[in-house]
Amino acid sequence: MTAGRRARVPGAEARAGRFPGPSLIPALHAIQDRVGWLPREELVALAAETRRPLYEIQGLVSFYPHFRTTPPPAVALHLCHDLSCWLRGGDAANAALHARYDDDPDVEVREVSCLGRCEMAPAAAVDDQPTSTALAGELVESSRRGSRNEVYRPAAQRWPNDPYPEGEPRYVVLRELLEGRRTGADVVEELTASGLRGMGGAGFPTGRKWALVADQQAAPAYAVCNADESEPGTFKDRQILADQPHLVLEGLLLGMVCVGAEEGWVFVRHEYGPEADRLRAELDVARDAGLLGDDVLGTGRRLSVEVFVSPGGYILGEETALLECMEGHRGEPRNKPPFPGVHGLWGKPTLINSVETLADVPVILARGAQWWRDQGAGDSVGLKFFAVSGHVERPGVYCVPMGTTVRALLDLAGGVADGQDLAAVQPGGASSNFLGPDDLDARLDFDALADAGSMLGSGALVAMAEGTDLLAAATNTLRFFRDESCGKCVPCRVGSTKAHALLTDALAGAGLDDRGEARVLELERTLRTTSICGLGQVALGPVASVLGLQRGATAARPQPRS
Repeated sequence: MTAGRRARVPGAEARAGRFPGPSLIPALHAIQDRVGWLPREELVALAAETRRPLYEIQGLVSFYPHFRTTPPPAVALHLCHDLSCWLRGGDAANAALHARYDDDPDVEVREVSCLGRCEMAPAAAVDDQPTSTALAGELVESSRRGSRNEVYRPAAQRWPNDPYPEGEPRYVVLRELLEGRRTGADVVEELTASGLRGMGGAGFPTGRKWALVADQQAAPAYAVCNADESEPGTFKDRQILADQPHLVLEGLLLGMVCVGAEEGWVFVRHEYGPEADRLRAELDVARDAGLLGDDVLGTGRRLSVEVFVSPGGYILGEETALLECMEGHRGEPRNKPPFPGVHGLWGKPTLINSVETLADVPVILARGAQWWRDQGAGDSVGLKFFAVSGHVERPGVYCVPMGTTVRALLDLAGGVADGQDLAAVQPGGASSNFLGPDDLDARLDFDALADAGSMLGSGALVAMAEGTDLLAAATNTLRFFRDESCGKCVPCRVGSTKAHALLTDALAGAGLDDRGEARVLELERTLRTTSICGLGQVALGPVASVLGLQRGATAARPQPRS
């Protein structure tokens, strides 16, 4: 390398050296919170204050859906139109609210991607306050009168992954580590022995990830909890944040100590306002207990954790797009390698884990790796949270042994609504392939679901009753991926749009003929093999799996792994 030149890192070339300085995302949030939107004069003032080009700021504002460039209405009514809500009559409910408010100058009615409230489907939000479409009109009128809307708060629950009895001290494992009764190497060894894998979808071994980051020589290291749960049907991390913020925070702090990070963040989607508030309250508890600050428990160690609120977009759940956002860029995925554990936030080693993964760490360390392994069913390992929605009697979050069957989880949720027969399920969220009734005994585990032709994914099971148009259901999920594509790579941006148009025309007409089916499968293969990130790679998988079901089969066609 020529002396004096900075190293070029593959995947970060376009960003290297551009727009140095802190992320402007929090500043843009602050302006919108204060003014209600982002007027040009405020952006000009921000550019002057931060010495950043105005076009950079405008590029951020135009990319992220949460930022407003026009004055807000008196009342903002947002309606979910994704799969779980669609299955529960969302189209009709949304149409009724459109008819009621479309001509009302005080009310902005907009259909949006999943709000993460699938258990109350069809879901809505009034001025960012979550509700159901059945109650939306009441809250709109309340907001119009200037009354504060009641925030939806699900009832608190106790879950089997919490090692701390009610009323007894928490953060015990963290204190043991900080006080030298455990070492970072001990923690990593225990996590490795436990077999804990990432619960955000990828399933990478947690102990191995922590060891990788801890072994890096570059400093400083950082840590991020990825709470940007945005896939249709997926809301289990939201429940964990509401009920177990202490476990999420303890898991994050344990990771920070093990990898030598002083600074950490919880990156949370903006629709999770009540849960973010719950997390901030828990941060205050930890700070008061001496577990955060410049001299934690008198050890001389600095630990700082902040909440970073997402400016919107499903793509930010992809870890490198999340890092781009945190650095203050448009949330477009990076090429891999390098991976975040080596070259992450601001080019430094970065530990990134999901909410559920971090919430499981304290109990594994408190009760031992073997205890965790014993919680699984059969040869599966540990516990697993699932969000269950769609055509079930009791939509909600369930924590079950990993390896529980699809049938058993459906039974916990009361079975298919109104005693109907099952047509299909998506066992792992919108990106997972459909499975038919013959796969009810498939085990909910990484390898077992892959063998069945689907995946564990985001831990969201969506059930569809007999009589559901499965091709229409799969097209609904494709619309989500089309809308949420960041647009960086051509296969995802163009392919998802073409496929959705083709399928929409087929559903409105005589159906999908052999030529149309061949075209869809060709597009699926192109997206899967050439898209940069997982969004494009899985966008058409559910549609391809449904084509097998539509031909009369009762199990989805396995998709090639390559």
